Amino acid sequence: MLSGPAPRPSRIALTGQSVDIVPLDPGRHGDALFDGTKGHDALWTYLFDGPFANRAAFDASMQKMAASQDPLYYGIVDRSDGQAVGRAALMRIEPAHRVIEVGSILYTPRLQRTRGATEAMYLMARYIFEDLGYRRYEWKCNLLNEPSRSAALRLGFTFEGIFRQHMIIKGKSRDTAWYSMIDAEWPARKARFERWLAPENFDDGGRQRMSLTGLSAI
Repeated sequence: MLSGPAPRPSRIALTGQSVDIVPLDPGRHGDALFDGTKGHDALWTYLFDGPFANRAAFDASMQKMAASQDPLYYGIVDRSDGQAVGRAALMRIEPAHRVIEVGSILYTPRLQRTRGATEAMYLMARYIFEDLGYRRYEWKCNLLNEPSRSAALRLGFTFEGIFRQHMIIKGKSRDTAWYSMIDAEWPARKARFERWLAPENFDDGGRQRMSLTGLSAI
């Protein structure tokens, strides 16, 4: 029998090799995130927020995010220079059922398709399963968001189905694709992440020797 609820996630710092996950801080992260997303309106297509008409609107949104408890927002910081290169949130937090979702993920072009992009998701999953003891970790996205759907599968989430007409976002109907990872799967997912993140999996130019998807077949 399961005993008691899981702890709620907190504004904790998670240290990685390429990136750190830290509490979202408008003062520390605002400049880099605003500059990193400027001119890239497509980044906001499937998010609940943005694009922003000006810096004041962006800052107002950041302040609300930093004060929010659910979603609970984190900045993704490049360890090489301490600059914010993305953000993500833990949301729809249900401690009683030990269920939680990762979402509101925004990667600037600098972070996309890098070792740090994958490591950020590894750090958050490890925190949820190992430190907090959640049983189910969810990923949801717009059915039309093919990059997000591919990312979910690459990261080890299992596709569970489509919720039709699930939301209205920015005046448009959204069908939502649901994915999950559960605690029984985490040890194998963790081992695959760590094999991919290992320094020997990258050449001198930082290119991967074996893909994360390829490792899942071994």
